[in-house]
Amino acid sequence: MAAHRPVEWVQAVVSRFDEQLPIKTGQQNTHTKVSTEHNKECLINISKYKFSLVISGLTTILKNVNNMRIFGEAAEKNLYLSQLIILDTLEKCLAGQPKDTMRLDETMLVKQLLPEICHFLHTCREGNQHAAELRNSASGVLFSLSCNNFNAVFSRISTRLQELTVCSEDNVDVHDIELLQYINVDCAKLKRLLKETAFKFKALKKVAQLAVINSLEKAFWNWVENYPDEFTKLYQIPQTDMAECAEKLFDLVDGFAESTKRKAAVWPLQIILLILCPEIIQDISKDVVDENNMNKKLFLDSLRKALAGHGGSRQLTESAAIACVKLCKASTYINWEDNSVIFLLVQSMVVDLKNLLFNPSKPFSRGSQPADVDLMIDCLVSCFRISPHNNQHFKICLAQNSPSTFHYVLVNSLHRIITNSALDWWPKIDAVYCHSVELRNMFGETLHKAVQGCGAHPAIRMAPSLTFKEKVTSLKFKEKPTDLETRSYKYLLLSMVKLIHADPKLLLCNPRKQGPETQGSTAELITGLVQLVPQSHMPEIAQEAMEALLVLHQLDSIDLWNPDAPVETFWEISSQMLFYICKKLTSHQMLSSTEILKWLREILICRNKFLLKNKQADRSSCHFLFLYGVGCDVPSSGNTSQVSIDHEELLRTCTPGTSLRKGKGNSSMDSAAGYSGTPPICRQAQTKLEVALYMFLWSPDTEAVLVAMSCFRHLCEEADIRCGVDEVSVHNFLPNYNTFMEFASVSNMMSTGRAALQKRVMALLRRIEHPTAGNTEAWEDTHAKWEQATKLILNYPKAKMEDGQAAESLHKTIVKRRMSHVSGGGSIDLSDTDSLQEWINMTGFLCALGGVCLQQRSNSGLATYSPPMGPVSERKGSMISVMSSEGNADTPVSKFMDRLLSLMVCNHEKVGLQIRTNVKDLVGLELSPALYPMLFNKLKNTISKFFDSQGQVLLTDTNTQFVEQTIAIMKNLLDNHTEGSSEHLGQASIETMMLNLVRYVRVLGNMVHAIQIKTKLCQLVEVMMARRDDLSFCQEMKFRNKMVEYLTDWVMGTSNQAADDDVKCLTRDLDQASMEAVVSLLAGLPLQPEEGDGVELMEAKSQLFLKYFTLFMNLLNDCSEVEDENAQTGGRKRGMSRRLASLRHCTVLAMSNLLNANVDSGLMHSIGLGYHKDLQTRATFMEVLTKILQQGTEFDTLAETVLADRFERLVELVTMMGDQGELPIAMALANVVPCSQWDELARVLVTLFDSRHLLYQLLWNMFSKEVELADSMQTLFRGNSLASKIMTFCFKVYGATYLQKLLDPLLRIVITSSDWQHVSFEVDPTRLEQSESLEENQRNLLQMTEKFFHAIISSSSEFPPQLRSVCHCLYQATCHSLLNKATVKEKKENKKSVVSQRFPQNSIGAVGSAMFLRFINPAIVSPYEAGILDKKPPPRIERGLKLMSKVLQSIANHVLFTKEEHMRPFNDFVKSNFDAARRFFLDIASDCPTSDAVNHSLSFISDGNVLALHRLLWNNQEKIGQYLSSNRDHKAVGRRPFDKMATLLAYLGPPEHKPVADTHWSSLNLTSSKFEEFMTRHQVHEKEEFKALKTLSIFYQAGTSKAGNPIFYYVARRQLFLSYSQ
Repeated sequence: MAAHRPVEWVQAVVSRFDEQLPIKTGQQNTHTKVSTEHNKECLINISKYKFSLVISGLTTILKNVNNMRIFGEAAEKNLYLSQLIILDTLEKCLAGQPKDTMRLDETMLVKQLLPEICHFLHTCREGNQHAAELRNSASGVLFSLSCNNFNAVFSRISTRLQELTVCSEDNVDVHDIELLQYINVDCAKLKRLLKETAFKFKALKKVAQLAVINSLEKAFWNWVENYPDEFTKLYQIPQTDMAECAEKLFDLVDGFAESTKRKAAVWPLQIILLILCPEIIQDISKDVVDENNMNKKLFLDSLRKALAGHGGSRQLTESAAIACVKLCKASTYINWEDNSVIFLLVQSMVVDLKNLLFNPSKPFSRGSQPADVDLMIDCLVSCFRISPHNNQHFKICLAQNSPSTFHYVLVNSLHRIITNSALDWWPKIDAVYCHSVELRNMFGETLHKAVQGCGAHPAIRMAPSLTFKEKVTSLKFKEKPTDLETRSYKYLLLSMVKLIHADPKLLLCNPRKQGPETQGSTAELITGLVQLVPQSHMPEIAQEAMEALLVLHQLDSIDLWNPDAPVETFWEISSQMLFYICKKLTSHQMLSSTEILKWLREILICRNKFLLKNKQADRSSCHFLFLYGVGCDVPSSGNTSQVSIDHEELLRTCTPGTSLRKGKGNSSMDSAAGYSGTPPICRQAQTKLEVALYMFLWSPDTEAVLVAMSCFRHLCEEADIRCGVDEVSVHNFLPNYNTFMEFASVSNMMSTGRAALQKRVMALLRRIEHPTAGNTEAWEDTHAKWEQATKLILNYPKAKMEDGQAAESLHKTIVKRRMSHVSGGGSIDLSDTDSLQEWINMTGFLCALGGVCLQQRSNSGLATYSPPMGPVSERKGSMISVMSSEGNADTPVSKFMDRLLSLMVCNHEKVGLQIRTNVKDLVGLELSPALYPMLFNKLKNTISKFFDSQGQVLLTDTNTQFVEQTIAIMKNLLDNHTEGSSEHLGQASIETMMLNLVRYVRVLGNMVHAIQIKTKLCQLVEVMMARRDDLSFCQEMKFRNKMVEYLTDWVMGTSNQAADDDVKCLTRDLDQASMEAVVSLLAGLPLQPEEGDGVELMEAKSQLFLKYFTLFMNLLNDCSEVEDENAQTGGRKRGMSRRLASLRHCTVLAMSNLLNANVDSGLMHSIGLGYHKDLQTRATFMEVLTKILQQGTEFDTLAETVLADRFERLVELVTMMGDQGELPIAMALANVVPCSQWDELARVLVTLFDSRHLLYQLLWNMFSKEVELADSMQTLFRGNSLASKIMTFCFKVYGATYLQKLLDPLLRIVITSSDWQHVSFEVDPTRLEQSESLEENQRNLLQMTEKFFHAIISSSSEFPPQLRSVCHCLYQATCHSLLNKATVKEKKENKKSVVSQRFPQNSIGAVGSAMFLRFINPAIVSPYEAGILDKKPPPRIERGLKLMSKVLQSIANHVLFTKEEHMRPFNDFVKSNFDAARRFFLDIASDCPTSDAVNHSLSFISDGNVLALHRLLWNNQEKIGQYLSSNRDHKAVGRRPFDKMATLLAYLGPPEHKPVADTHWSSLNLTSSKFEEFMTRHQVHEKEEFKALKTLSIFYQAGTSKAGNPIFYYVARRQLFLSYSQ
């Protein structure tokens, strides 16, 4: 459009500019400000090419705006802002006006634009506070206009002068003459003006003459200030024509000055006209003066007299002062080398001038007006430029007792000296640096008085255009003296802050001061400025303070903070500033928070530049590590001790004292860096900065969000610099460094709406992994504000307001809450989109970041278990203590989730729908995955309350609404594959919740809404099954069977007789959704009938299959019938036909899945369909058959060995080993089985794992867990834990022969040998008989013990290989556990040395202790019970054996007797055998025999063990699921083993309900069956014939005979096949 129709395009841009003005859009916010700026820039650029179109359009807009009628303060402000925007745009467009502008354009400008500009210059409505600013802006437009269109403006002025020469009226309009003050004037233009006015001056009326006099003076200064080189050149090369015009006008004005009053009016212009005549000044300085110049000399003499106070008139004295100041000011633009005469003239007057203007006892004033501040500033600046080292007048102004006017003049003079240095010979501000101390003191006092005054006085509106004298004058009769004084201090304070901004060195300079003093003065200065930033009632001062602080953070300025120790000083002062500002930001005490955040970003950039420059400075002292406490960023709640700095505290903490460094090389943060018990201020500043940035992420202001995101980059840059210095990981400084960098990168790319931006923000918040003090505090602070906002929303508006006060207080509360991000005032209610949007953003923020805060609170949010293998005191039966994933109900996260769920059914009349919709979307799409378990449990608990104690549904509208919301949330949540969701979805089961949802929805009926809810629920079920691998199911098969039962009830087919076509369509949609859900549920699902119905399992499964299969067949028939009907009606309902085709396809899939998973019970019902007389039915059967063949259905389930095969697979599953050697199912079973069944479980596990040659893996897992849970080595295997029972079972099964061979000969000798017939072994003196000798009995016991001990340690070659595996496994498990408990340093040195040095002999000692305690000593003490002896030994022998076992146990335990006095005599023997015992233990435990070398006694497993396994798994299936879901390693194991187990158990059905005999086995029942006992005793498993027979797999065992013997089946076909193959 711009290329083809440029005029229309420009007009469109102008129209857009017009439409977005504040007068049209209302109060401006950040977004509209940015848009307005973009429009301005666009028009300015276009004006370079289409100047006339743009100027014409803007002129029209300005004219229309000026003619608007407005009412109210807000409208007046918007009008003023609109006019300023238009004028500013016009000024910039005119400044860039092309040189080739046509004459027509110039005429247009004069006729249209100039009158509008003059309107602002001439009109100053009484009481209009914005008139002065508008006049300044309009004067800027006129200045730019006159640059390229001087003739047009001059013509208007000249015409008006001509009109006034012939005007006879006394009161004439001189406004056009006053245009002289604002136009652009160079040397040539000034000549024209002088010539024109000189020509017409005499003919003008007095009023016009005075206007010309006043305006020409200002035109002169426009020329000098804008073209100083031309003025300087005038004194190098005098211009005769200029001098002639000036002299002529001088004479005319001199003639006009007949009276004192007129002289006072014309003297300032006369001195200027005289300055324009260098040659005349040269002449009158001589002793002899030309007659024509005599009046000039007399004028100067009169001037001097009046200045000295001898003029006889106060008016003349004041006028002389003004004229002399003008002379001094003009002289500064002349190089004294060019004309020294004018300087002599100045010197002759300047002393009297300064005495007049700067007299504290008699301040200069003109009549009743306050001191003429501008005149004094001009004088002070000029005097400094003339004589910079004569600073007497500076001292007068700096004096504490001088009037505040003098202070104001001095500060503004210094500012002008710094900012206006156009000429080379003007002296620099360096000459004033010696007064830095006095200036700092002045700043401190002014700050104190200004801030103190603010506490007692209302906020004021500051107009930047007003001069000091105008401001004070305007207040004269309006305010009390105290108010006036406070205002004067504020204006002085503003000037001082601007001075710091202009040249920070002026107040930083500390000549001849030590480091601590320098740092203290810097701290006071910066503290004062920081204190001004949040001053909302002084916005202009606050803005200037920010600019000043930014300048103070430049590299050159920071070095001046304390040149002796710049780095330490920087960290301390800058961090305190950062902490204070961020604290104010987070507490929402700043109106323009977005602007402050932008400024803060610039501060961070400056900080990083300084760090980069100084990163190698004084590295050895580790300032960064010390100040920031690397690695110590311990997450804390919002209540942790933090630095709280208000105004007084800020001043105190930044003042030199105990917290500041006392000399170079000492730490600057001794008291703050850990010695006082609080974290260093640097780390606290970083934390508070993080909090502020996090909390800006939920701002409704898009710009604020983007700025906050960009600030994260500078945090990361700082971390990069610091980690480079300290040689530590960047994550030590910023744990969430990577996510912060992503925030920063997104801030550069985002140019979309705020909804999309918030979505991106929440996605990044979910990626934050590490809880820190910053994100935790940000979450908790946001949560507190969210709670407050939620209450306001729910309670507003009140149903009935008793009076207006309640509404007003609410309004104030909302305003206060929204101060943070929404600027401006006005009425705020729920119709304000920003207010509600902020609440929505906060909700999303809390959802997305809540997971990290949950981690910080505790990691116990998962379902946990109380392991039976723990300490004895905890081993109290089967106990899965599933800790509520909600955690502590009092935690903020839990409270937030509770409140969020309550808002799912918010019924607020105004915003209820918005709240419900947003909560649903945010929880479903933006919730942190770590909060999923908590959400699932809370939803489950809430929905469970929708049923009474009898299970009946409590049907209410609110409950139904909650259920519908829950369905939507769960579907969004499962559909949305959020990063990290898979890890957390399975940590809490959703089975109960899903079943309750279905149970509730079932009773809703068949109304339209109910059908829609059912359809959505079916879609949820389908999504749930798609995420099946990520979810946790405790009883999956039972759950899925129940869901199929419920959902198939909703399939209506043709049973729905609804007349309404829409209802029919909805019903078909429900059929479709139900069948799709059923298809997903039936995939791989073995049918599982309800237990306890008295029907045989296979019969019950067969009946259930028939029920579903019949339903599906009927549904297919319904589809066919409807299709036929549609065909007969001409196929008018194509949509319905498509639905039916899809429904038919789903039904066929459901039949296929049903048959595929249940071939054994279903094929008999379905095979007949292949021979059905109906062709359609036969075709359907063939389709189903084809699909199940494609799915790879296993028809092995029809074989006669199906039961045995399934049991075999169950055993394989339990003995399955993971990649890391873990046994998921076996260990889960071990952790959930009640302790009353541990004996049985031990027997089953050992038997199964040994048969699979995996006994070592079982022992390793069990022993490792036991050692891990043991309190100490002394308690290891001492309790009745499952590991202890497994060990004991192994010792008894595999060690019986060994014990028989080892102990039988020894025991028989002791019992039968004549040498031992009458020997006593009693060593307890209290039990000795009178005839017995204690020493002899001790020798007897020692002799027998020595004999037994040497026999034992000499039998290592006979030690069974299975028991070697047990001992080796125990040894390794103990070593591994102890190594894990060792320190990192010890681990690095040497694995073996760790155990030997830190825990000497503990590992092998554990082996010996357990072997004697659980294996050898029980057989020695009870040889008859152990089956070694045929009858019990005599009591004296039994006593001896018991005492001997104590000695042997002490040797094994590597401890001496201490408690039993009668056993102490054996300590020498015990001690002497420690090494021998240790060698024996090492011998039997060091090497593990290979699997092939071990004789697997239990190669055949009785069906008793398998059936016991089945029973144990079935009864504990749900607990196993909970255990695995809460403890599994998703990557290593996953949920596949449990899924397979659940499927197998579903196929096998419940175990036979027979009374279970006492499973506690004794020495008489060590083997699991008589057959196994026979096989073991005769070592059949070692014979070649047995091994060959076993490999043929022609036998399998199933069931027992009436006598209880195992039955073996011979599979003849396998033997025949083998024979045929051979």
